[in-house]
Amino acid sequence: MSKAAAPQIELASADPDIAQEMTRWLSHLGTERRLSPKTLEAYARDLRQCLDFLSNHWGERVTLARFASLEATDIRAFMAMRRADDIAGRSLMRALAGLRSFGRFLEREGKGKVGALSAIRAPKVAKTLPKPLPMASAKRLADADERAGEDRETWVLARDAAVMALLYGSGLRISEALGLKRREVPKPGEGDVLIVTGKGNKTRMVPVLQNVLELVQEYVSMCPYPLPAEGPIFLGARGGPLSPRIIQLAMERLRGALGLPDSATPHALRHSFATHLLSRGGDLRAIQELLGHSSLSTTQIYTGIDSERLLEVYASAHPRR
Repeated sequence: MSKAAAPQIELASADPDIAQEMTRWLSHLGTERRLSPKTLEAYARDLRQCLDFLSNHWGERVTLARFASLEATDIRAFMAMRRADDIAGRSLMRALAGLRSFGRFLEREGKGKVGALSAIRAPKVAKTLPKPLPMASAKRLADADERAGEDRETWVLARDAAVMALLYGSGLRISEALGLKRREVPKPGEGDVLIVTGKGNKTRMVPVLQNVLELVQEYVSMCPYPLPAEGPIFLGARGGPLSPRIIQLAMERLRGALGLPDSATPHALRHSFATHLLSRGGDLRAIQELLGHSSLSTTQIYTGIDSERLLEVYASAHPRR
């Protein structure tokens, strides 16, 4: 998103000066902070909802000056309204983060200081452990033969198997796997690492197994469309970039065939990669680097999974259970 190309935002509940600053703020986040389009969309939605609430709460359209004079009670009332709509704590935390970002932007631009936003405590988010797949099930997901009975072209089944093998074999996010260009994936025997572009356009180097590269090469040899070096390596049925939704649907079909729970998603393969490495003695710092986590605390959640698994084994196997 560039500042010149950013469309002007119109707000029914706020004056044009707020809309103008909101447009500039989102442009700043997209070009300079390099936030993803999905994050920008969520931030814009959260701010719109807040402005709509404030307009009703105050009984008038929101002006820039009035927004800068926000009080903590106004923000708490907005958060309470959102919580009453059964909004999860994580979504409330994101909404507050977006409002704070907009407030800081206004302050830097000399448009007023929204001090009330810093006085609000972030909502607590219940910690939930990721749900990895059993090792045998994770391997079977990357086997195209598991879907041999489906009415799908052979190259499509090979493509989906190659993508899932990358998710589990290298711990990639689905967006990272589908963002790979053909030149970035070595042929079997010609390399053993990938340079991946992750969140915030950060790049990292991850190892890739030769048998995974063989699956990718099998798909490449079968793909009916040209695969130029600078283009995406994974294509959709009509030759365009492959949508993450297609891989999610493929996983849904495999869930039924393999008797896996609803938690078996493409992202669960990334969780499985980390958990299985840790259970085999992998170093937590190394796993952090492989996953592309900026903070070790994010990676440490997998130690909880491993501990939970050990307790289950203890409970089921101990003679005095």
